[in-house]
Amino acid sequence: MKKLFYLTILTFICALSASAQLTLPRDSQRQEISQTVGDTRISIVYHRPNTKGRKNIFGCESTDVVPKGGVTYPCLVPYGQVWRTGANENTTFEVSRDVTIAGQSLPAGKYGFHAIPNKSDWILIFSKDNDKWGSFSYDQSKDQVRVQVKPIVADHRETLTYDFENVTANSTQVALRWEKVSVPFVVDIGDVNGRAVAQIREAIKNRKADDFRPFNQGAGYVYAFRVKNSYEEAIGWLDESIKARETFGNLNTKARILGEMGKTAEAIATAEKAIAVGKAAKPAADTADLEKLVAEWKAKK
Repeated sequence: MKKLFYLTILTFICALSASAQLTLPRDSQRQEISQTVGDTRISIVYHRPNTKGRKNIFGCESTDVVPKGGVTYPCLVPYGQVWRTGANENTTFEVSRDVTIAGQSLPAGKYGFHAIPNKSDWILIFSKDNDKWGSFSYDQSKDQVRVQVKPIVADHRETLTYDFENVTANSTQVALRWEKVSVPFVVDIGDVNGRAVAQIREAIKNRKADDFRPFNQGAGYVYAFRVKNSYEEAIGWLDESIKARETFGNLNTKARILGEMGKTAEAIATAEKAIAVGKAAKPAADTADLEKLVAEWKAKK
C-alpha cells in the first residue's frame, strides 16, 4: 500500500514537471524551406530576425572571429566574425545528393550553415556540426566546405529571408537577404540527365516482358530534356515499343526525336503514320500540334 502511495506521488510530480515545460513563441520565427532541383532536394531551416529599425545590422569590425556570449558588439553582425546566418540555433543546410557550392564539392548531408561577412566578400561555411546554439561554439576543424562569394546591395528586406532563384534542370541560386544585403550562391547538382538515363536503363532491364512503359517514358524524358547524346538509344527504345504495338504516343515521340536529329524525311514519314494511327484511335488523339510540325518540316525541305 505504501509503495503504491509513493508511486502515485512520483507519477504526479513527473506529470507536473512535464506540464511546466512551456513552449512559447519566439521573437525570430522559424522557417523551413526546400527546393527540388532535378533529383536533388535542398532544404534550409533557419530563424528569421527583423531589423526593427536598427541601423547597425552590418558594417562594424570585430577582432573576435567567434562571437562571445554576453558581449555587445557595435553592430549585430560584425565583419570578420562568424555568424549563424539567422537567429537562435545555427541555420541548417541539407542536400539529398552530392552537389557543388560555388564550384566546390559538398557531399549529401545536413550542415550547420555559418558565414563570415566582410565588406567585399563573404565566406560561407558548411559545418559538420549542425545542432549548436548560434555560432558561439563554432569549431573550424569541423568545416566540410568553405566558399567565398560576393555580396550585393539590394532593396531593404525587413525580415531575413532565403530565396531559391533561377531554378534550372540542374542548378539553383540561393540568396540570403536581409537589410540591404543579398548574398547569392549557386548550388549545382551535376549530371542529372546522366543519372536519369542510367535509371531508365535499369527500369528497362528489370521490366516485365509485356511492360513497354519504361521504353516510352524513357524516350519521352530524353526528348523533353533534349538529352542529345541519348537520341539514338531512345529511338531504339521506341522501336521496341512500336514493334509490340503502334500507338500515337510512341510514333509521335519517335517523329519528334528524328526531327531533332535532323532526319527530316524519316521524321515526316513517322509523323504521318502517327497522325493516321491517332485519328483512327478511339477516342481519337489530338494530332493538331504534330500536323503543324509536319507542315513546318515540309516547308523547310
